Amino acid sequence: MPALPELPASTERIWRRIERLAVRCGAAIARLWRRSLHFRVVTITVFLGLFVALGLGTYMYQRIASGLASRATSIAEREALTQRNEAQSQFNNAPRTDISSLRAIAQQLASSVGTNVGDQNVRLVIVRAPGNTFQPLGTISTQQGDEKLVPSSVRAAVQKDPAHAQLQISSMDVEGRHVPSVVVGARIAIPNAGNYDFFLVAPMTAESQMLGIVRTTFLLGGLVLTLLLAGIAYLVTRMVVTPVRDAAHVSERLTAGALNERMQVTGEDDLARLATSFNAMADSLQRQIRQLEDLSKLQQRFSSDVSHELRTPLTTIRMAVDMIHASRDDFTAPVARSAELLSRELDRFESLLTDLLEISRFDAGATGAGTEQVDLRDIVGRVVDGCERLAEAQGVKLRVHSRRAAVAPMDARRIERVVRNLVTNAIEHAERKPVDITVGANATAVAVAVRDYGVGLRPGDAEQVFNRFWRADPARARTTGGTGLGLSIALEDARLHDGWLQAWGEVGNGSCFRLTLPVRAGQPIGRSPVTLAPDDSSVGLAMPSGNSLTIGTPVAGAPRPGDGSRGGR
Repeated sequence: MPALPELPASTERIWRRIERLAVRCGAAIARLWRRSLHFRVVTITVFLGLFVALGLGTYMYQRIASGLASRATSIAEREALTQRNEAQSQFNNAPRTDISSLRAIAQQLASSVGTNVGDQNVRLVIVRAPGNTFQPLGTISTQQGDEKLVPSSVRAAVQKDPAHAQLQISSMDVEGRHVPSVVVGARIAIPNAGNYDFFLVAPMTAESQMLGIVRTTFLLGGLVLTLLLAGIAYLVTRMVVTPVRDAAHVSERLTAGALNERMQVTGEDDLARLATSFNAMADSLQRQIRQLEDLSKLQQRFSSDVSHELRTPLTTIRMAVDMIHASRDDFTAPVARSAELLSRELDRFESLLTDLLEISRFDAGATGAGTEQVDLRDIVGRVVDGCERLAEAQGVKLRVHSRRAAVAPMDARRIERVVRNLVTNAIEHAERKPVDITVGANATAVAVAVRDYGVGLRPGDAEQVFNRFWRADPARARTTGGTGLGLSIALEDARLHDGWLQAWGEVGNGSCFRLTLPVRAGQPIGRSPVTLAPDDSSVGLAMPSGNSLTIGTPVAGAPRPGDGSRGGR
């Protein structure tokens, strides 16, 4: 088989452009279909209108065509019988019955049939009947070759039933156009010539022209009707869609914080009632939001004032406790033990007060993060050095994994606080098993993951892990003296850097906390460079299996990391 010729390069490029254009247009139409109710309603109305117009027009056209064909058949049959009777009469009354005279009569009948019927396109064909043994007259027709217009089925029908007229719908060429015609056949007896078959071929020229006019009228009428339906659907849908779009615009403005935005109410119809109800809902939301804002401000101010007011008495208590603690060797054993407990709990109280002040600043929106280019490995190194004694006391080995520099703009003090909190939490829950600290970087982010292999997180714990003062096991004694606010503060620090703070855990399988920061301010994080869960094959893009939670700032092209502070350990 010969190989197909290859298309020229220019033609191939043109086809590729056409294909891309078609794909682009298809995508644009699909997007418009999904996003525009107006477009959907008008499109559906147009297609339904076309369907109804096509169905109704086809039905009416067929009925009209059937009526015209029935009328033309009846007229053709009547004319054929009239012409057959006239021909039979002329043959019967012919003064001479020789073959030449009879042939002349037959030719006269064939040539004048158009005038007699009133249509010059009517044809007459007289042919010798099968079984006729008389001397033949030959085939007589209006024009040479007209005998080809007579179907063999009509001839067979006349042969089978010569006493009745036989008819059939056929076709013929009239002035270069293919026109349906009625063929009527009957039997005549010519004296001294025997039986002959008499065929009249009547074209349905007028009926065809009328059907053409009807078809054109139906097509134009259907098109006009469809356009009218599209216009009506456009106007009616616009009356409904415009208030809906206004409501969507107002709701977007409300979402953006413009709480005074309201819909315009006109009339007393359903849409007016919808606008009134929407405005009433907006008023109610505005009142509640303002009440919540006022309550939040009062609560923040109260926390801040109380925290600051506690500073002065706490300083005095600290001085007294330090003096008592320094002289504890002079006291009896129970009093010395009380002095130690008092000093330790005061340390914890100071730490709690410091965290409360930090949380109050976060709540008040008065916290900012300074940025400088810092290698995350340096921060991890300082944290590991500072936690080494705690890890040794708990029988935990800290293992750091880092292969490349992880430099990003950050507030070193805050990020160090986050990492220290994650590491101390991991040490506390590691149950004397190693803790892995992994640092990584890619084109869009740097990250540190702290993985322990201890108790892990129960189902549902990951949803609470960043809540303030929440503990996974209230009966579990703290060994590091935490305040219960560390992970909440760590979450806020991550948000200040537009980063992610993610948690994963399984009972008996340990847990993992991962901090991911963008390498450039304002640039979204594409994916985290370190894994969160053992089966986290997508490296941060997909939610890992098991008990997991992602919290941070959502980025384009990645799953929504979360939108709230949820729990701690």
